[in-house]
Amino acid sequence: MARSNEENFDKAKAGKKAKAQDKNKKPNFFVRIGRKLKETFSELKRVTWPTFGTAVKSTGIVLVIVLIFTVIVTCVNVGFSELLELITSLGA
Repeated sequence: MARSNEENFDKAKAGKKAKAQDKNKKPNFFVRIGRKLKETFSELKRVTWPTFGTAVKSTGIVLVIVLIFTVIVTCVNVGFSELLELITSLGA
């Protein structure tokens, strides 16, 4: 009888180890991708999307700022080019 109890104890101990290893084991690639997609779509449902008018207004503001910086960088570039040309013509 004592031997039987020891065997049962060993089997239970081995079963607990197997369960612990299963918990530490990562799920396969497709399960992880599926979970990530589910989380992503769940999060996107909570997003408050801007109205069309707000999106157009924000896009217009971004385009105007980009245009202003383009003009500034172009002016600085032309100024440095002229300054370099002036310096090189004086040295020659």
